[in-house]
Order: sequence, then C-alpha cells, then structure tokens
Amino acid sequence: MEEIQLIESLQNPRVKNAVKLRKGNVRKQTGTTLVEGYRELLRATESGWRFKELYICPELFIDPGSEKLAKEIHNSGIATFHCTKAVFQKISYRDTPDGLMALSPLVGKKLHELELPPNPLLLIAEDLEKPGNLGTILRTADAAGVDAVIACDHKTDLSNPNVIRSSIGTLFFIPIAEAGSEETLDWLKQNQIKTIAAVPRAEKEYTQVDLRGGTAIIVGAEDTGLSPFWKTQSNTQVSIPMLGRNDSLNVSTAAAIILYEAVRQRRNSVEKNRIRVNTH
Repeated sequence: MEEIQLIESLQNPRVKNAVKLRKGNVRKQTGTTLVEGYRELLRATESGWRFKELYICPELFIDPGSEKLAKEIHNSGIATFHCTKAVFQKISYRDTPDGLMALSPLVGKKLHELELPPNPLLLIAEDLEKPGNLGTILRTADAAGVDAVIACDHKTDLSNPNVIRSSIGTLFFIPIAEAGSEETLDWLKQNQIKTIAAVPRAEKEYTQVDLRGGTAIIVGAEDTGLSPFWKTQSNTQVSIPMLGRNDSLNVSTAAAIILYEAVRQRRNSVEKNRIRVNTH
C-alpha cells in the first residue's frame, strides 16, 4: 500500500489535470471523470466501484464518516493524495466542498451489456441537455426499481460531475447505457419490450395503459419533448392530465409520475396473483 502523498502547490500537475476534467472532451479523451462528495463516493464504494485516485482534505470533512470512508478507499489500494485546503478548493467544482474527491473511470454500458430480468421496467431518456434533470431521473428510476436507464442521443455525458452529483451517486449502481435511438429501438424489439412514449395531449392517459410486462417508458428533451422518431415508432403514446395553464411538466417529474403508475400496476398484479394462489 502506498503512503498518502501531500499536495501543497496549486501548480502541481495532478491539480491541473483534475481541473481539466471539468471539460467533457477531456473526460472523453482520458476516460476519466470527477466524483466529489461523501455520499457520492460512499454509494460508489458500496457498489464495488473502483476509483483511479483519491484526493482528501480532512480540514474540510463535514460528514462523521468521511475519515472512515477515505481510509477504506485508500486501504483498497487506491493512490491517495492529501491536499491543503487551498489545493482542494482549486480542484473542487462545488461551492462548499466536503474534502473528498476521486478520479473515476467513465460510467455507462453498451446495450448488449445490460442484464435484464423477466418483464423488465426500463426508462429511456432522449436528448436531455441539463445534467440536473438526468441526475434526478436516475434517482427516480432507482426509487421506482427500474431495471435499467438508457440515454438516447443525449447532449450531456453520463459522467458529467453534475450528473453524478444530482444523482447522489445513484448511477454507480443502477444499470445505465448510452445508445442511439434506432439502435435502442431494434434492441427493444429483439427483447420483446413494448415502448410507451410520454407525449403532451396524447389521447390515452398514462393510467389507461398496461405497464406490466416488459416495458420501456420514454421521455424527451426539456424544451421540445420527444422527437418524431419515438412519437411514430413507439407502441403507445400517453399523456399526463394538465389541469392548469401549463401544458407540460419538467421531464424528471413526468418520468416519476409514469414510473410510479407502473410500480402500482405491477404491485397490484403481484398481490392479485398471491391471492389467486392462496385461494386454490
């Protein structure tokens, strides 16, 4: 196990490299991203994720578990660097850093790498631009027990530090893939998964369709919604009733509403099957 090295200079090459990773093209070129924050590192560690390097500043620790987590990551064989407060504030992308940051491999799988259970529930997010929305969608997908999330033709990369932050590390343990829309549609057909597109003013409301069985719920960009491709190629279009003046909801809110309708239907179906078995 290597000793923890001290970084005091703002001109240290590691400091400069960490700052560069805020740029998407640098993350892509190096295959590396930044993971900052106690909760994010904890969830990644719990999922078995392996970091490349760990940067700590005990002076900035906030959570009581920070020291223990830092030791656990270091003891697993990850090179660890003790930063001065000034250095850590330089590499941090947060207004109030908590003294924990790691360099990590990029997140995301290919479609063929996803392992699905019978009758999977999937969420497809098309053309999302705001990292906060994608991160929130990942948290919602995890809460609803979604089996995988697929980001189609998206404008923000999955390993954007702000996606990681807004997901609170969820993307380290929920299966997530990146793919084009046509490739995704072919893959869904091969796996006999029906597609439900969330579209304003669709004739059917989301509560009027069967969301049991293999199902992929598709939500679109924040401003323009779903592309014509998914509107025309999906099996069914559904809408959420809008009773006020606005004609649509935030994409993460819309995804949450429809996903939890799927949860309700699936739980009711399981309960009915249990009752049916117990009465025979």
